[in-house]
Amino acid sequence: MSNTKIKSLKVTRLAGRIGARIEGVKLSDNLDPAVFEEIKEALNEYQVIFFRDQNHLDDASQEAFARLLGEPYAHPTVPVKENTSYIFELDSKAGAKANNWHTDVTFVPEVPKYSVLRGVKIPAVGGDTVWTNTHTAYEDLPEELKQLAEKLWAIHTNEFDYAQLSRLPLKGEKENAQYRSVFESTVFKTRHPVVHVHEETGKKHLLLGGFAGRLQGFSTSESEKLISIFQAYVTRLENTVRWNWAEGDVAIWDNLATQHYAIADYGDTQRIVRRVTVGKSIPVNQENIQSSLINKK
Repeated sequence: MSNTKIKSLKVTRLAGRIGARIEGVKLSDNLDPAVFEEIKEALNEYQVIFFRDQNHLDDASQEAFARLLGEPYAHPTVPVKENTSYIFELDSKAGAKANNWHTDVTFVPEVPKYSVLRGVKIPAVGGDTVWTNTHTAYEDLPEELKQLAEKLWAIHTNEFDYAQLSRLPLKGEKENAQYRSVFESTVFKTRHPVVHVHEETGKKHLLLGGFAGRLQGFSTSESEKLISIFQAYVTRLENTVRWNWAEGDVAIWDNLATQHYAIADYGDTQRIVRRVTVGKSIPVNQENIQSSLINKK
C-alpha cells in the first residue's frame, strides 16, 4: 500500500485498481466544503472509500451526512428502518445477507449514484465486503467482446432479491416468503445498457450484477451464458478490494462504477449494516440512449 497526502486528508490506496482508506476527518453534515471536495475527488478516483472510527454517527447523522452527496431516497419497495427517513437496514438475524454480486437498485431506471454504508454490529470474524471496479472490468475485455457488450441491453428486475434470506434455526420458508413479498411488493423491470457511460467521469462501465436477469433479444439460457462471460471479468480479483469491517466504519461507493458482495461467512452471528442511497442517474450508452422502464406491477 502507498500513502499520499491530498490537502488536509490522508488517503491510503488499498488495491491496484479500486479502493482507498481516508483518515483525518470526522464525518458530519457540516464538513468544511474544501474537505468534502477532497472526499468527492477521492471517491471519483478510487470508486469506494473507507473511514474508520466514525462511532459518533447514528441513524440521523448518517442520513444528514449522506445528503451532502445528493438527495437521499428510500428503497423502492422495502420499508425504511423505524424512526428513519431513508435507511435500508441489513440485519442477518432478520435473514438479510447480500451475498451476491450486485449494483444497488438497478431494477429501476434511475439508479442511485452513491451508497453510504455504516457498520453497526459486526462479527468478530467474517462479514467482509468486496467491491469491484466495473470500468477496469470493461477495459479488460478483448476488443471483440467490448464491441458486443456495447450493443447489448440487459433486463433488470427485483423478482429475485440479492439480499437472500439465510436459513437461521428459527427462520424458514414462511419468513423467506414474507421477506420476498415485501421486496417484491412492486415488481419492476428495467432496460439498461450493458455498457454505460458514467455521467461524471465519461468512463465506460459494465452494468450487470444480481438484478440483471437476461439480455434483450436472447433466450434465458443464451443470456446466462453471455452474462457469465462479462461478469467473470467484473469479478476478477485484480479488479477488487476487500474491506474488513469494524463497528463504526463507513464505506461510500460510486454505485454506477462498482459492484459489491457481502461475504456471508459468519454463521449465525448477528451482522447489522445500514445504508443510505443518494442521488439518481439514468444510465446512457455510448450513443446517449437512456435506460427505460419496461413495466411496473
